[in-house]
Amino acid sequence: MADHQKEEDKREESLMEKLADKNHDNDSSSSDDEDEKKSSIKSKVYRLFGREKPVHKALGGGKLADVFLWRDKKVSAGVLGGATAIWVLFDVLEYNLLTLVCHGLILALAILFLWSNASTFINKSPPRIPDVNIPEKPVLKFASALRIEINRVFSTLREIASGRDLKKFLSVIAGLGVLSIIGSCCDFLTLVYTITVLLCTVPVLYEKYEDKVDSFAEKAMVKLKKMYAVLDDRVLSKIPRGRPSKDKKRS
Repeated sequence: MADHQKEEDKREESLMEKLADKNHDNDSSSSDDEDEKKSSIKSKVYRLFGREKPVHKALGGGKLADVFLWRDKKVSAGVLGGATAIWVLFDVLEYNLLTLVCHGLILALAILFLWSNASTFINKSPPRIPDVNIPEKPVLKFASALRIEINRVFSTLREIASGRDLKKFLSVIAGLGVLSIIGSCCDFLTLVYTITVLLCTVPVLYEKYEDKVDSFAEKAMVKLKKMYAVLDDRVLSKIPRGRPSKDKKRS
């Protein structure tokens, strides 16, 4: 009787385990379906500039993105504060860069020289001046990356000047026109400072109000596409395009 009772208990336990496993599988499958639905819904939502990645990854996902999105508030505040100090020093107070560098070097060299000579009289160790050497590999990497980007710009300008892509030509001309207007209104340092302030404020605000901005941008893009379609139909389509290159004809 005792063995029979034990067998029945084991059967009941196995049945309970099977039922629990089925419920767990159903819950996991339903959660997976919900995740897939959420991801599909998110993918259908319009994102500014056709962005599919989060803002942090779209900005590169490194330390620079952390600075722009204020992941480390001390570093971001330091960058913004430093840029503001430089702008006030050189643009508002009109301090000369060469004068500032010379005055800084004079002060640093005078302090180190006096400290080194006075250390024997005051029984203190002389200052430890570090041996500064610029490593070769980072400089070569930077030069190589800069060369690639410059060649890419030249290639893009050549493609635009060939006259085959009218839309890209008009967008570049409009962008250069806007830059020329901005350049006539302010100097280069003010422009760099303005760009720095925008980079330290716009991405974090966009990340915070992402859905509202994307919704507004979607409506604006629809209107712009309608206006461009009308312009293309009435004006741009009647402008003769550049002939394709000989390499494309041969291929």
